[in-house]
Amino acid sequence: MPKKEQIGRVVSDKMRKTITVLVERQVQHPRDKKYIWRRSKFYAHDEHEEAKVGDLVRIVESRPLSRLKRWRLVEIIKRGSSSK
Repeated sequence: MPKKEQIGRVVSDKMRKTITVLVERQVQHPRDKKYIWRRSKFYAHDEHEEAKVGDLVRIVESRPLSRLKRWRLVEIIKRGSSSK
């Protein structure tokens, strides 16, 4: 079974080796058929602490690393405006 991948924006990097990634997606409302935005937050492992707030990143599902962390940082797609 392939591992799930998500692309999202880093909203927090204040924890050691952990980032919080906000993933937005559009889903169709079952009754109204209107497309609405849904957001999910994921805690991801950032081994080298290279991702900063505002970066667009790709994360992949992994084994549980802590109580809340089940994702790993794969790559930084685009640096955010607040990053240096």
